[in-house]
Amino acid sequence: DGYIEGNGYVVSWCIGHLVALADADMYDEKYKKWSLDTLPIIPSEWQYIVSADKNKQFNILKKLMNSKDVDEIVCATDAGREGELIFRLVYNQAECKKPFKRLWISSMEESAIQKGFENLKDGTDYDNLYQSALCRAKADWIIGINATRLFSRLYNRTLNVGRVQTPTLAMLYERENNIGSFKKEKYFNVHLKADGLDAVLEKVKEQSEAEKVKSDCNGKTANVVSVKREQKTVNAPRLYDLTTLQREANRLYGFTAQQTLDYTQSLYEMKLVTYPRTDSQFLTDDMEATATEIIDIVLDKIPHFSGYSFIPDVLKVLNSKKVSDHHAIIPTAELGSVSLDEVPDGEKKILFLIANKLLCATSDKYVYETVTAEISCGGYSFTAKGRNNVSDGWKSVEQRFKSYQKCKDEDEEEITSFSFTEGDSFTVTSDVSEHFTQPPKHFTEDTLLSAMERAGTDEITEEVERSGLGTPATRASIIEKLTKSGFIKRETKNLIVTDSGKDLISVMPDIVKSAALTAEWENSLSLMAQ
Repeated sequence: DGYIEGNGYVVSWCIGHLVALADADMYDEKYKKWSLDTLPIIPSEWQYIVSADKNKQFNILKKLMNSKDVDEIVCATDAGREGELIFRLVYNQAECKKPFKRLWISSMEESAIQKGFENLKDGTDYDNLYQSALCRAKADWIIGINATRLFSRLYNRTLNVGRVQTPTLAMLYERENNIGSFKKEKYFNVHLKADGLDAVLEKVKEQSEAEKVKSDCNGKTANVVSVKREQKTVNAPRLYDLTTLQREANRLYGFTAQQTLDYTQSLYEMKLVTYPRTDSQFLTDDMEATATEIIDIVLDKIPHFSGYSFIPDVLKVLNSKKVSDHHAIIPTAELGSVSLDEVPDGEKKILFLIANKLLCATSDKYVYETVTAEISCGGYSFTAKGRNNVSDGWKSVEQRFKSYQKCKDEDEEEITSFSFTEGDSFTVTSDVSEHFTQPPKHFTEDTLLSAMERAGTDEITEEVERSGLGTPATRASIIEKLTKSGFIKRETKNLIVTDSGKDLISVMPDIVKSAALTAEWENSLSLMAQ
């Protein structure tokens, strides 16, 4: 009941944050009423509470930690800032004084866990990480409590203000404004068509002018004046961190960021993938053999790679310097012993995505040739563009995956090959198409996650991990919180600001709306942890 015992160990768990910072009204009765004259509220001595619904588990932990049979504790929470905080708050609240060690692992494979236990660190080695986590929690409390009360009283309605959710809402609001104020303009393209050719004279302002070009060229001879060929190389993509996985799952499957996190967490608990809440796209230098073994399992196990053979270049996904708390998300060796029929559909889609990315990342470069031809007809100059594949490389892996999953990437360009050479001439037909300039697109979860990741990072110094707004672990919940608070809503894949959201942003000062504050904090917190 609340723990497992055996082999001289007792193993127990937290349920998320068991211990939290107490609410303002726990400090003084006067804070029960939200009033402007009690602000700002900045505790000199911080108080902590055990969440009411988690009391039972906390009491189990407290009893175990202080049991006379226990002589040492091992902290085995997530290897990161929040994981450290979760353990320390419980340890302190239970008034435990026993020595503790730290298990620091980022894979749930048995070999990784055993290796971690063979290399336990002294718990106090992570004091600075704990201090940075505690500082982050207190600072968020100060902004959240004071700003929420201030703006709610000023505008006579509950306005929840948060250091991360408010700038996120501000980005959505600014995009909506840009879309709303956009003035579309009409233009015309004139096309020359011949066998396998579509050459274009673009952005003619007046329809009468476009019609004149069309009549001057229709049925006439066109000449290829010049052909420019350029070879381009696209390196293999990196492995997934949580944000890139959430973005691609949104684009290909329409999953929300929260759904993707839930499915990946479920796969992690089935021991089929490594730790999901990571911001790294590399593996550590000691994982060459593991990665090679897992690639063999993927080729054997995932149906659309059946019969596919290639020699993986594993070294390019290894870089310990670019791994912070956790390495990139990859399948585990457990994949070899599970029946895929037992994996639910949502989880299976994510598993296939992760397996596919491991093969793509260790494949060769994709090489193609762009062709731009200038074509003359009736005294006008038209342009035709084409693209010829030179070496498919990692693209062949991706194509297998997409055709098996029957998913299309909306951002993918259509490829047209081009076989004409300089001096060729042919008879063409001509027509005119009508177009409008396009406003910026609404944010989807894919593009919002990308914007959150980049927000404010220009202001971060070199030696600090660039983290943007929120962390990989919290971005999904921020989007969900904004939705549940009624500040944004989903329309198909688009995220739209509601009237309540617009009201909130219009009254917020820049310091609260800007991502710069978060960037500055992350800078300080990382330096503190280091």
